[in-house]
Amino acid sequence: MRTLKARYPFVSMFEGRNALIWLFAALAASLVIGYGSATLGHENKSQIAILAMLLFPAFMLALLDSRKLIPYILLVWVVCPEIRRFEDWVEGTYHSVSLLSIAPLLTSAVLIIPVLSKIHQLESTLYRMLIYFSIALLYGSLIGLTKNGMGTFYDLANYLIPMLLIPYAALSNYESKDLDRLLVAFSNTAILIAVYGIIQYVMVPPWDAFWMNHVEMTSIGHPYPLEIRVFSFLNSPGPAGMYMGTALAPMILEKRWRGPLGWLGVILVTVGLLITLVRSAWVMLFIDIAIYTAVSAGKQKWKLIAQLTAVIAAMYFIIPKLPGAQGLLARLDTMTAIQDDHSYNERLDFFHTVFPMLFAKPQGLGLGSIGVGTKLSNDGALGEYGIFDNGFVAIFLTFGIIGGLLFFWGLWLVIKYLISQRKQSGGLTPYTRLALSALEGSIVCLVFENGYTGLKGFLLWLVVGIGIMAHRKSTQERRPRTDAAASQFKNNPL
Repeated sequence: MRTLKARYPFVSMFEGRNALIWLFAALAASLVIGYGSATLGHENKSQIAILAMLLFPAFMLALLDSRKLIPYILLVWVVCPEIRRFEDWVEGTYHSVSLLSIAPLLTSAVLIIPVLSKIHQLESTLYRMLIYFSIALLYGSLIGLTKNGMGTFYDLANYLIPMLLIPYAALSNYESKDLDRLLVAFSNTAILIAVYGIIQYVMVPPWDAFWMNHVEMTSIGHPYPLEIRVFSFLNSPGPAGMYMGTALAPMILEKRWRGPLGWLGVILVTVGLLITLVRSAWVMLFIDIAIYTAVSAGKQKWKLIAQLTAVIAAMYFIIPKLPGAQGLLARLDTMTAIQDDHSYNERLDFFHTVFPMLFAKPQGLGLGSIGVGTKLSNDGALGEYGIFDNGFVAIFLTFGIIGGLLFFWGLWLVIKYLISQRKQSGGLTPYTRLALSALEGSIVCLVFENGYTGLKGFLLWLVVGIGIMAHRKSTQERRPRTDAAASQFKNNPL
């Protein structure tokens, strides 16, 4: 029988001096929660209670290094914004800044537990890759602290915590069936988002309407049936569209990744993605599928093309029959005449306006200067760069010229690591092809937005992490054969 330490590597974290560190950390957390519960108002107490209920299962799953940890974290990312809206509706008070907004990040942060127990096993290649990202984040944090206050820490968490999936993947021993289950869990949450999105589209729930009437966001339509731009459980159409678009690629590409509903699930997610009206998600989806197809074997390419053709044909017949189809078709028409689209032209003008700032401020503005984190230093309202529609500019404006180059060099090292499997094992696995297509697609989609933070970053690094797991597994399987061949040659030289 395996020893307790062999079965659960985290046990070694609670030995000797580490035990005291964890004991003091647990005591400090208990004191903070207790003090907060005793001194904060009623609304904050309820938020803390919900936060604790979400965190506890993740903490236990992390301690056990359970295969259910990632699916649970995905579920928290999906449902937490809706829980926040429902709680605001029940209280009759809209909170522009809520403790529940950090619940997905805190839940994802428990990944550090299994990572710390095995960090000494990390490959040197991946270690160097993480060093480049770490230097860029450290630099952005130092600049941000001098200008952006608490927003720096929030922005840092949005970059750093999703990246924990890289060492987690590199240190996990997932079998192929475990990777398939992980992708099926991803597909199932996307189906859940799609189904609720369809309900939201035809019958706007009162808590969603309450939120729409208070939030400062003009791009989500009106809180009436068929006039809403669907955001489902998430906090805006963009993340909802990106989630479904990211999940739809593996659902279309491989039968075993579609989940129990099969093609019905694909159709539901396709419809859900359509009614979000997020074109960048469609661009990302087609790029992902194109790259995956390009690096596949000859026979499989024709199969993938046939599957994609079937999806397009289904959309051709389904879209005109949907409620509010006229608005959907008008939105799709802009993809073929994008030069006449108001949103596209605004992005272009924005790029031309902001791009000179990169040279005027080559040191960058630091973390916390762009995105939702600006609320923390602006009395709950978005700052000057709270809404940012170009990911390339956002990264260089945040990290400066040097920090931005380091960040992109880290991305290149990830791609290089995944591609190396082609030479090492004679070809790329489906998981590695999926990871490559997602990562390269994310770089192209920087034209629209920064996809390396928050939920979008978590989804990207999840898919990339699956590719890293498959790469590591194939390397481990190949090494015994190589060692055996070397031993045989030593005993029987030519």
